[in-house]
Amino acid sequence: MSAEVIAMLHKKGMEQLIIWINGAFGSGKTTIAYELNRRIPNSFVYDPENVGYFIRKNIPKEILKDDFQDHVIWREINHSILQTINTEFPGIIIVPMTIVNPQYFNEIINNLRSNGFEVKHFTLLANREILLKRLRSRGDNKNSWPAIQIERCISSLSRDMFRIHINTDSLTLEEIIERIARESNIELQPDNRGIIKKKIDRFMTQIKQIRI
Repeated sequence: MSAEVIAMLHKKGMEQLIIWINGAFGSGKTTIAYELNRRIPNSFVYDPENVGYFIRKNIPKEILKDDFQDHVIWREINHSILQTINTEFPGIIIVPMTIVNPQYFNEIINNLRSNGFEVKHFTLLANREILLKRLRSRGDNKNSWPAIQIERCISSLSRDMFRIHINTDSLTLEEIIERIARESNIELQPDNRGIIKKKIDRFMTQIKQIRI
């Protein structure tokens, strides 16, 4: 984004920001992302996983990698899409995505920052037992792909480059949301939903993420 475009957006009062929510599988990234989306006006949730599923369906199996993030084109497409949305959409983009490889982090997040985009990055931390419990609640057993990645995620995401770290073990969902908003200098809209409506909304968010 050019300096002229950035200046124009600021002049119009348009808030341009990407909030990237990182963390091991089962850390609550997607739930947090959509709760923020409900309480931040003019915000949009962008899911980089969709590019991965597109790649899996549209390239020969002979060259398909086990992890779609290992495809260079996955990083390039997501970087390009985020750059386009952030340039043309005068609001806040919320990205729930596990990314633990420092090279891939640099290719997407740090490259966006280098190009003049503001990216607030948060890593949701939790101990192994809690992550496994959360994965079981969504149908993933201890031998599933997400569960097998836990140790790798915990080891890599504890590095300083993946800050801001939020230890979620003893925090409620609301406390995590408020922490992210505060660190991002964002004022949340009041949440007037009742307890049952909140549970239904969060359950529906989980259902929508099931890939068949």
